[in-house]
Amino acid sequence: MSQPLGRAKGPGPRPHTFLFVSADADQTLKIGEFVVYPVRVDGREQQVLARINEREAIRLYPDGFSADPTVDPNRIAAMVGYSGRTSELFQMTAEVIGYYDEALGDFVNPRIPPRVGTPIWLADNAYLSHVLSRRRVDEQGAGSMGWLLSRPRGEVPVAIDLAAVVSTHLAIIASTGAGKSYTASVLIEEMLRPTTRAAILIIDPHGEYSTLNEIPNARELYGDGYRPEARIYAPGDVRIRVGTLEQGDLRYLLPNVSERMSYVLGRAYRTAEAASRRRCGEADRWTRAELEDAIEKEGENEADSFDRGSANALLWRLRSTVRTGAGHIFDDQEQTPLEELLRPGRVSVMQLSQVDSREQQVIVAALLRRIFTARLRTKNGQVDEGDEFYLPYPVFILIEEAHNFAPSGEDIVTTGILKKILAEGRKFGVGVGLISQRPGKLDSDVLSQCNTQFLMRIVNPVDQSKVREGVEAVGRELLDELPALTKGQAIISGAAVNTPMLCQIRPRYTTHGGAGADAPEEWVRYMGGSNVARRQRESAPLQQPGRRARLFKSE
Repeated sequence: MSQPLGRAKGPGPRPHTFLFVSADADQTLKIGEFVVYPVRVDGREQQVLARINEREAIRLYPDGFSADPTVDPNRIAAMVGYSGRTSELFQMTAEVIGYYDEALGDFVNPRIPPRVGTPIWLADNAYLSHVLSRRRVDEQGAGSMGWLLSRPRGEVPVAIDLAAVVSTHLAIIASTGAGKSYTASVLIEEMLRPTTRAAILIIDPHGEYSTLNEIPNARELYGDGYRPEARIYAPGDVRIRVGTLEQGDLRYLLPNVSERMSYVLGRAYRTAEAASRRRCGEADRWTRAELEDAIEKEGENEADSFDRGSANALLWRLRSTVRTGAGHIFDDQEQTPLEELLRPGRVSVMQLSQVDSREQQVIVAALLRRIFTARLRTKNGQVDEGDEFYLPYPVFILIEEAHNFAPSGEDIVTTGILKKILAEGRKFGVGVGLISQRPGKLDSDVLSQCNTQFLMRIVNPVDQSKVREGVEAVGRELLDELPALTKGQAIISGAAVNTPMLCQIRPRYTTHGGAGADAPEEWVRYMGGSNVARRQRESAPLQQPGRRARLFKSE
């Protein structure tokens, strides 16, 4: 090792912390930086890793040295005998992480703070590269997300364990513009490397991931004859058979359903299921026409005119809301095969930007239930190849705007199935990634079950508080850094890494598609020469006599 940067001063303010003093002349000891100190454990000397959480000046130049902004205080210090390297001293508070046990593949806290006077060194790049990440870069199942923020670019690469991401679920939390969709796209690129070849489905409510169609041209992801695939599904490209919708889906989807209408719907739904069983032996093959017939019969069987009115109102809502056939997502017969949506080496992006929010939630609930059922039945050997529920490999589903699909304090159709997958999906190979800019609006149980976290800049105090409650792996001091993070910087913590760390996310291989519109650029382009004739046509009616609005131009 090089020369130590400081020496231990004593125990810190909290358990598992200690203080050390350093001049830090080269300004290398940043918040989040890693240091090491020696300790003897079971007769062997171990290098214990610690992370700097706080930095406090304990000796500075006198204020008078800085009174004249035109004079360098170092010159004044030299004139009166101050040494430039020791005139400033800083007290660092460091949290003990432990020494790395190769057999365990994890850190062991020795519960022995450094003795007073113990030398403290800056952790070596090679050592950090070895112990911080659970996987090595380019190893099977490794995702190279970037590099340690406190070190120069590329010196300490950060590689996450993608198997842990899928099995224990993921949350990417950030304010608007902090880079959450950018980070998610980097993760997708890593999951599609030749060493992983994941099967990925993205739920994209705002059309932010359309540029992932460039993935097949990203040569960084090629290898051994392998080339990743990408498919972008516009609304209507994916078909969901109406028979797979549950009664709760319909009740949620239809607007302003009264209790009486709900009762009529329940009876009609069971009648439609029975008709489907008689016709083909399966309950989930009913058509919209069969459900409509069942509702009409319910109305005819009711003697009370109020009940007949409820059936008619329900029928009108069904016909106006659940549209089937060409150009619509719901269909009486067709259903997009799961092996088309989810295939190893392919990312499928399901765009829902032109779909009503309630319809989005019903679509996502239906898909999640179908995927979970398929993995459960395949894993348990209940289906064979060729069955619509045959899905013989693990899958990963990334959901943007997750607070709309699992909102806090509100029970909607997607919340229940999401909680089920988060609780049981590990056993059946269904991984979920949730992305949200408003964690304060996200269900607490859902957030707490995501055991790998990417936390980026969060400014809203309510959102910060929700993250503190729902994320256990990150210490309070590191979470205090959330408002200060800049675009593309993230705290990575949880099951996919050995210890929380600050990471600079690497550049993407594909174009970023999540940026907002540049209004001035579009205004100037609209006023450009190629649009002159069109603008003259559009403004002509405004200049006609008798119009209230007049267009004033300079002479």
